[in-house]
Amino acid sequence: MIKYTNMKKFKIIKKSKKSKARNGIVTTGHGKVKTPVFMPCATLGAVKTLAPYEVESLGFEIILANTYHLFLRPGEKFIKKLGGLHDFIKWNKPILTDSGGYQVFSLGAGNRHGDKKSAVKITPDGVEFKSHLDGSKHFFTPEKVIDIQLDLGSDILMIIDICTEYPANKKRARETMEITHKWAERSIKYWKRLKRRRPHLARKLLFGIIQGSVYKDLREESARFITSLGFDGIAVGGVSVGEGKRHMYNVMRWAAPHLPKDKPRYLMGVGEPEDLIRGVSLGYDMFDCVLPTRLARHGVVWIKQGKGFKKLDLRKSSSRSNNNVIQKGCGCYACSNGFTRAYLSHLVREKEVLGIRLLTLHNLFLINELIQSIDNGDVF
Repeated sequence: MIKYTNMKKFKIIKKSKKSKARNGIVTTGHGKVKTPVFMPCATLGAVKTLAPYEVESLGFEIILANTYHLFLRPGEKFIKKLGGLHDFIKWNKPILTDSGGYQVFSLGAGNRHGDKKSAVKITPDGVEFKSHLDGSKHFFTPEKVIDIQLDLGSDILMIIDICTEYPANKKRARETMEITHKWAERSIKYWKRLKRRRPHLARKLLFGIIQGSVYKDLREESARFITSLGFDGIAVGGVSVGEGKRHMYNVMRWAAPHLPKDKPRYLMGVGEPEDLIRGVSLGYDMFDCVLPTRLARHGVVWIKQGKGFKKLDLRKSSSRSNNNVIQKGCGCYACSNGFTRAYLSHLVREKEVLGIRLLTLHNLFLINELIQSIDNGDVF
């Protein structure tokens, strides 16, 4: 019998001498993940327009799926009945599922079936919300969110939190932070109780989430509190929600010194190339973002420019007759096979799926190549 309780879940392999960057390995029941790592978003169980083998061929070792959306449709019980999310979507590597909290407070609050202020109701026990699909009411508790993710078969589970909107005054930021803290306490107590009854859960990881908006003292307070509870990893949430780069970088800097050195650190919702570099240099290990696929769906790709990166909009007239590839020397499928900007521009303007696929492959290739260069120490 495998002794899951003795499994080392995170190991640091190398540390930078120039910054706080580090290489590590996260071990899960579906394999190991080298860090730093970027997780493509498979919100509904698929990285948009790509097959699982394509995502794997790009070099990605883990993907992120969304608890809120999969709970609403097709439902976690349905997915469990069909063998769990890994078998359902034919992805045999690790999966992280977010808690659904962000969608509850964004999609739920703005659904078309009710008033924004009444669509979400926070109580001490949890949060009541209306589905953005049909207006049906649902209730998420800290315990239920864990149960949903276990039914999905997730390898890394996130606790439910309140992703504080921006802007928010300090009173609002503290209120939502304190609720997040209470839910975190309930989450870890429930998790420990489950693991005593079901030892195989030791293969899985549960992450806590730091909040506190753009207030330094709140972020530091939240970091100290969440890290004290004994989670397997720590995430910094509530960034990249419209606060701008200056505030986002501040939050990253404020939280980092208070994060445990022996556990994975997850910066949620961050995926711009320059932000990944900055995050890694501050000691963050895990990242996710919808931008690579979302930009591609709108005809936009990243290209390297000097030591930085810029966005290239292939819908613009300047690309219509450009016979160059997206970026010379790029090893992605689109560039290495000679697809020109002119052709890609044509596909995007005609809304051909092939165009979106090729641009998605380029953006994800660029992001993974950047992460791999960090793995090799080139960005340390």
